Amino acid sequence: MDIMDIPAGFRFSGMASGIKKTGKLDLGLIVSDHPADCAGVFTQNKVIAAPLLLTQPRVVKGKCQAILVNSGNANACTGPAGLQVAEATLVAVAKKLQIKDELVSIASTGVIGEQLPLEPFMQGIPQLVEDLSTDHATVVAEAMMTTDAFSKIAAAREEGERNYKILGIAKGAGMIHPNMATMLGFVLTDAQISPELLKSALKQAVEKSFNSISVDGDTSTNDMVLLLANGAANSAVIEANTQEAKIFSLHLDRVLLDLAKMIVRDGEGATKLVRIRVVGAENEDLARIVARSVATSSLVKTAFFGEDANWGRIIAAVGYSGIDVDPDRIDISFNQVPVAVNGVAIGSEQEDKATKVLQLDEFVVTINLHLGEAESSYYTSDLSYEYVKINADYRT
Repeated sequence: MDIMDIPAGFRFSGMASGIKKTGKLDLGLIVSDHPADCAGVFTQNKVIAAPLLLTQPRVVKGKCQAILVNSGNANACTGPAGLQVAEATLVAVAKKLQIKDELVSIASTGVIGEQLPLEPFMQGIPQLVEDLSTDHATVVAEAMMTTDAFSKIAAAREEGERNYKILGIAKGAGMIHPNMATMLGFVLTDAQISPELLKSALKQAVEKSFNSISVDGDTSTNDMVLLLANGAANSAVIEANTQEAKIFSLHLDRVLLDLAKMIVRDGEGATKLVRIRVVGAENEDLARIVARSVATSSLVKTAFFGEDANWGRIIAAVGYSGIDVDPDRIDISFNQVPVAVNGVAIGSEQEDKATKVLQLDEFVVTINLHLGEAESSYYTSDLSYEYVKINADYRT
């Protein structure tokens, strides 16, 4: 990550605190030099981890200055003891930074149901604060990883009149499915954003990105995305419903979609990144439902892994999506190769061409319903033998 991509006024640090038995990085800290306006989106799972129970009400108040994140242990389903550990770590960060504890957010990711030890935090937090630096964002991204094969960072900048930057850091490879469809995501900007726009822009960006991907159909107990805007770029406030707001939202959308696609590409055991594009729908919501039905089908995903242009599985998933469709009007293609027109196969020669498309690492499945003008997309991965192996051995 180029230091030039880092928004002004943010510092980072990470370390191996001993939470992970492997000795890998497992603790990260993000700090804004001044309290930042913030917004958040959280898991809709009814089983909620201790860090979220403390972080969510703080974020609702609209201010945040520090984010402490650990991997290796989710601190979920750990009862009063887990909540006490979470609160103690939060207070320790606030004390060391000499800020109010209401300005600290905490996040955890890893194994569910195991007690999170307090000692690594008590020993590690002073070092984290001491090591804070503008060039350690990649270290935090690595410290967040669990089964991830690679760290995930994306950036954007506006070089116009307001001249600000946006940086996104995320982790996720398994338990990826709306809502939310990421394990953890932290987005930072030095722009000055009105609270109204901060909330609406994040919600909109999440719907187009993290809530439009699926790896395995599982939604975690710990999912959260936080957006912090500290105004350090010293530009004028960007208000909602303005041209400047539209530009900011476009940048934010791109950063989150880039991160979301990285998560799908890194799906546990995945070998393919596939965009399911539904066009010709009556409205965008209906197109989204159909795309989601296809993207989450285990049979479709295993066909992708086998590089089998089995469009029958795709049209079946369209049919059980719950949306009224006309099977005699549905067209299906892989990239630009049509395999079915008006719900009927158009020959083995086309399927042979489509099979070559499926041999690619990334491709698009387009489904035309011929019912309207709206469209929507979902991103999914294939489902491989490796996914079973990874998750069978996850706790060992």
